[in-house]
Amino acid sequence: MTTTETAQRRVPRPRADALRNRERIIAAAREMFVEFGPEVPLDEIARRAGIGNATLYRHFPDRAGLIHEVVLSVMSRTVDQALTASAEVADPFEALRRFVHAAADERIGALCPMLTDGFDAAHSDLLAQRERLEEVVNGLMGRARQAGRLRADVAVGDLMVALSQLTRPLPGSACLNFDQFVHRHLQLFLDGLEAPARSVLPGSPATLGDLRRES
Repeated sequence: MTTTETAQRRVPRPRADALRNRERIIAAAREMFVEFGPEVPLDEIARRAGIGNATLYRHFPDRAGLIHEVVLSVMSRTVDQALTASAEVADPFEALRRFVHAAADERIGALCPMLTDGFDAAHSDLLAQRERLEEVVNGLMGRARQAGRLRADVAVGDLMVALSQLTRPLPGSACLNFDQFVHRHLQLFLDGLEAPARSVLPGSPATLGDLRRES
């Protein structure tokens, strides 16, 4: 038996129930970060996940670790949605439309913690996933633009800002059942992206780099 095989045998694999609890915590946090922001009490996240507080703190001893995992999960799932839309939908603008609605369902608004003070976005895994997200969304938009279906004066940052804003309740609002309006308003936004453009936009197209500099 090799040294590597011996080391692998010594490291216990996470139990299936522990993995399920971890995923439930991340899913609950993703929902609540969108609804209430990243400062929502961790005890409330545990309650939403249907687990005890001790279980949550065993997986995520501090808020920063939980936010990190939620952001990473949302970016990864959103990348998967972009790749799926690109592979399965022939029409470039319809592929972009499908991605936008799918990204909303993935709770892309949970990425907002990346723009808050104190969040460490310099982790290598976050940087790699963020670059991948920008790459695949740029690819979707580029295809639609080359086909003459997407207006030329928008960039990936414009899309991501609108997605974030249109998929989260207004801070401090008591807007119940907000989700029923999300896809309706996203459709209005998508109609505004389609070429030919009916107006001239002020300013210049926003990249994700622009958003990082402003934060």
